[in-house]
Amino acid sequence: MTDTTTAPHHSGLSRLYTGTGGFDIVGRRKFYYVLTGAIVLVALLSMLIRGFSWGIDFEGGTRIQMPAVEGVTTEQVETVYSDTLGTEPVAVQTVGSGAGATIQIRSEALDLVQVNALQSALFEEFQPTDSDGVPSRNTISVADVSETWGGQITKKALIALVVFLVIVSVYIAVRYERDMAIAAIAALFFDMIVTAGIYSLVGFEVSPATVIGLLTILGFSLYDSVVVFDKVEENTRGILHLHRRTYAEQANLAVNQTLMRSINTTIISVLPVIALMVIAVWLLGVGTLKDLALVQLVGIVVGAYSSIFFATPLLVTLKEWRGPIAAHTRKVLAKREAAAGRAATAAAVVDAEPVSVPDRSGAHAVHRQPTAPAQRAPRPGARPTGKRGKRRP
Repeated sequence: MTDTTTAPHHSGLSRLYTGTGGFDIVGRRKFYYVLTGAIVLVALLSMLIRGFSWGIDFEGGTRIQMPAVEGVTTEQVETVYSDTLGTEPVAVQTVGSGAGATIQIRSEALDLVQVNALQSALFEEFQPTDSDGVPSRNTISVADVSETWGGQITKKALIALVVFLVIVSVYIAVRYERDMAIAAIAALFFDMIVTAGIYSLVGFEVSPATVIGLLTILGFSLYDSVVVFDKVEENTRGILHLHRRTYAEQANLAVNQTLMRSINTTIISVLPVIALMVIAVWLLGVGTLKDLALVQLVGIVVGAYSSIFFATPLLVTLKEWRGPIAAHTRKVLAKREAAAGRAATAAAVVDAEPVSVPDRSGAHAVHRQPTAPAQRAPRPGARPTGKRGKRRP
């Protein structure tokens, strides 16, 4: 009998770090499929109902910019705009800080008369100064932005996305196998849909920097998925010749072994992005950096989720759908059921026919024959063992 009081106890963090945490992610893949589907549904509904907050580069319009004047707020600028043109601006924000700060007004396309009237009103109200400290109307700059440019950026981004997906699919199919390529591409689409849905739900403005950032996070998501798939391939090598574990159990072991690595990679990737957001928003006020950092922050977190809770379970589902892996899984499970049935039968026979064994005093004591334990599924995260219970190297 084993003394449980002296058995080593490992904390949850220790088991997570060593890859023996016992998280049954693949075994509970139906739950994660439902969770993933719910997330995608919310993202799609948000995109259909709320839509996107497109930047001026996509919708077109006029951008007015003037140096920030001490004591002037964006609300005061909005009031001058409304009183002068009779309409509300799309957005008014302060960019930068200190002496180099500016106030930017984004509006619908304005004609020459409206531009002159607005420049005169802003100059008379706030008296912005040039670099020499002299009030000047020329410090208020106006730029017209055509929506054609944003359309061209979107078209080129879509072309780049298609080329990227084709190259990635071919590489993974050659380096690993077809099912892994399908699972990786499905995870990439999940990342794009959810990231876009979050932008729609929260109301982040979509700019060309957002499109660039969206393409950037695909590489991170793919990297995380390939790391897990590489461990899955290592654990399942020669699985058809073994009958103690199924493909799903070996894949779940791979997820446990790479879970801490995925967490560390995500944290290390998120920290510089957060630093970029702090610098962009609070110190420099550069909108382009903010948009780029936002999409990267969202995409990194979503990509880490998809590689663990969606890509690998989907790979197992594809494998167990048909083919030799499906046959192997049925064979292993049938063997376990047969072993459990034999153990139950043996236990019933022993319970029905006790054996009388004489003790040292000559009296007869009743003993029951021990039964061999039935073969059970390995604990999630437990490493494979040899015949004598020792870990295989």
